[in-house]
Amino acid sequence: MLPRKWLGTIVAETDLYETDKEVQNLIDWVCLSKQIKENNNTIRNLTGEYKKIEPDCREGVWAKLERMKELCKERNNMYEKQNDLKGQKQKIEKSLER
Repeated sequence: MLPRKWLGTIVAETDLYETDKEVQNLIDWVCLSKQIKENNNTIRNLTGEYKKIEPDCREGVWAKLERMKELCKERNNMYEKQNDLKGQKQKIEKSLER
């Protein structure tokens, strides 16, 4: 296989790319294959980085979800206490009206 710089020189100094469909397809195929390979490498790198980060994120998210559950329980308990207090207050107010 010709080195890339020779290929570039041949394409630049001749009209083979424009005149020969087979040459054009071959060059396009090589260029696309190179781009696909580069993209696959980028995808692998991104996936590897994601897999390194993911466990910490899940643990962090899990801890936050658990804290949110606790906060909701505490809030609900406070609502119940608040309703009980309001009920007691209303009873006292009614008894004071008499």
